[in-house]
Amino acid sequence: MAIDRDSVLAAAVGVLSRQPTAHLDEIARAAGISRASLHRIFPGREALIREVGLLGLRTYNAALDTAAIEEGDAEAALRRLAEVLVPDAALCAFLAGENQLFDDAELCTLWEEQDARVRALFLRGQQQGVFRIELSAGWLSEAFFDLLAGVGWAVQDGRLAPRDSVFSLIELFLGGALRSTSP
Repeated sequence: MAIDRDSVLAAAVGVLSRQPTAHLDEIARAAGISRASLHRIFPGREALIREVGLLGLRTYNAALDTAAIEEGDAEAALRRLAEVLVPDAALCAFLAGENQLFDDAELCTLWEEQDARVRALFLRGQQQGVFRIELSAGWLSEAFFDLLAGVGWAVQDGRLAPRDSVFSLIELFLGGALRSTSP
């Protein structure tokens, strides 16, 4: 029987996003395979973590492209981004919580490129008068991503219904990020 690599990665995301120190046995069990089978696909924990990190960053980059965040009104672009990213919020939670990823120069470069795009979205929104200017674009980017990771954890733990996730993320974030129109 062939082992589906994508299914193993999905199982790893499910485990590692909530338990960053989980053993390979736990990941193999979640994937429905033996530890030996897991080792045939990924020679060790570091290789698995790196591959999940690459998956997360590729997914995040594809979401930025799909949401076309460089186009149009910044608030509308942010709403599109949330719609596209929330289904993969657990993957974002993994990216937010896995310190080992910061030791990999390639992953750090990919992360910086993607974060620069989101910072540019917030900067554009500030220039359009949409987002608060007393909060840096970098902080808005980080806060949005961290809330997205929180959505991933809350859905996994049953504290937030998947169908309420986009609304909850956007309403909470924009409640603090939008520029007030009152004097």
